[in-house]
Amino acid sequence: MTNFSDPTVVARAALSRLFEPSDTVGLALTLASGPIDALRIATGRISAGTTLTLEIAGLLEAQGISTRPQALGDALERWRPRVADLAPERDLATLERLGGILLTPECDEWPKAIDDLQLSAPSCLWVRGNYSRGIPELNRMVAVVGSRDSTAYGAGMTGDLAAGLVTRGYTVVSGGAYGIDAQAHRSALAAAQDERAMPTIGVTACGIDRYYPAGNEQLLRETARRGMLIAEVPPGSSPTRWRFLQRNRLIAGLCAVTVVVEARWRSGALNTAHHAAGLGRSVGAVPGSVYSANSAGCHRLLREGSAVCVTDAAEIAELAGPMGSVTLPEPDEAPAVHDGLTVEDLLLLDALPVRASTTIDKLASVAGLSIRDVLAGLSRLELSTLAQRTDDGGWRRDTPHPYSRRPHNNSTNSSSNSSNNSEKG
Repeated sequence: MTNFSDPTVVARAALSRLFEPSDTVGLALTLASGPIDALRIATGRISAGTTLTLEIAGLLEAQGISTRPQALGDALERWRPRVADLAPERDLATLERLGGILLTPECDEWPKAIDDLQLSAPSCLWVRGNYSRGIPELNRMVAVVGSRDSTAYGAGMTGDLAAGLVTRGYTVVSGGAYGIDAQAHRSALAAAQDERAMPTIGVTACGIDRYYPAGNEQLLRETARRGMLIAEVPPGSSPTRWRFLQRNRLIAGLCAVTVVVEARWRSGALNTAHHAAGLGRSVGAVPGSVYSANSAGCHRLLREGSAVCVTDAAEIAELAGPMGSVTLPEPDEAPAVHDGLTVEDLLLLDALPVRASTTIDKLASVAGLSIRDVLAGLSRLELSTLAQRTDDGGWRRDTPHPYSRRPHNNSTNSSSNSSNNSEKG
C-alpha cells in the first residue's frame, strides 16, 4: 500500500504534475539526483551545480538524445509556470479518496517491464482499481488496440481475441478509447469468470479521477472495479494530443505482445505498435479486406515486416521473441494540422482554447513552458494559421479551413513523426 506521507512518494507525485510525459531532461534529473532533490532543483529551491548538469547531459547523450549545453536551464524555465500550482498532498489525498495507490520505482509492486522505457519511463503510476494482486507480469499482458471508427468486422475480431486471451489467463490492455479499445475492454470483462482475475487494464491519457471519453464512462467504471485504470499524470489532468501519444508507449511497455486489430494508415494504434517494436516486444496485426481503409494500417505493418499476421487468440499466445524496430515511410497525403510541429509547439497548441481567449501566463502554466517559449511558439503558430490574437489581447486557437494545406516545416525535430499518429481517445 502507498505510504502517502513518504517524502519520496510526495516528491514523485509532484514531479508527475511538473513534468509532461517523456520529459527526458526532467527524468534524467530525477535519475541523477533522486526524486527529492530533483523536486528541489526543479522548483528553484536549490541549484543543480556543474557536476550534476554534466551528469544529466551524459545520461541524455547515452540515450542518443542530443541536447544544448543549457538544456537544464531551458527546462527550469519551462517548469517554472507550474511550480505555483504544485500540491502533491492534495493530489495524493484525492487518490486516497478514490481508493487508489501510487506506484513508484522504489516500491516492490512497480512493474519492472516499464523500466525498458529507460529515460522515457514515468516518474510514477497513479493506479485505481483491483490491485490486490498487483499488475500482472509482462508475459501475461497483451495489448489489443485499433481505430476508434471500427467496423463490424473489427469489433467482432476484437471480441473473439480479447475473450480468447482472458480465458487463457492473459490480461487485455488497451487505452479506453472508442472503437477497438472499448470492445477489447468490454469483451475481456465479459469473458472473465473469476472475480479475483485481472481481465483488463485501461491506460489513460488523463487523471484516473476522470472517465474519458465520456461515452465510455460506464465501461471505464467497470474496468476500474474489476481491473485497473493506470495513468502517469495526476488526478485532475486533462487529456491532450501529446499525452495520448505518450500513453501509447506505456501500453506497449507493459505488454509482451501488442496486437493491432484495425487501423487506418495514420492511426494512433500504429504509434503503439512502433513503440512495442522499438522495445523488442512482439507485434501482431489482424488482416482485413484490401478494400477496407480501416485495415490499411495493419497491412502496412505486415508489408513492412514490423508485425506478424495473427487471426486468433492461440496465435497471439504463441508470439515470442524480439522484433526489430522498423522505420516506416511517410504516406503521400495531405498533412494534418499538427504535422511538423516541435514538442513545445504541440504542447502550446493543445493548451490553446478553441473559443474563449487565454493569457500568456495561463498558457505557460497549462503547457508547462516558459514565458519566452510561449511567446516564440505563438508567433510560429500564428504564422502557420494555428493561433490567433483576440480583441482583448489574449490568444485562442485558429482553426484552418478543412481543405487548406499548412506549410510543412522539414527542419523540426522527430516529434513530428510521432504526432502523425495521434489519436484523441
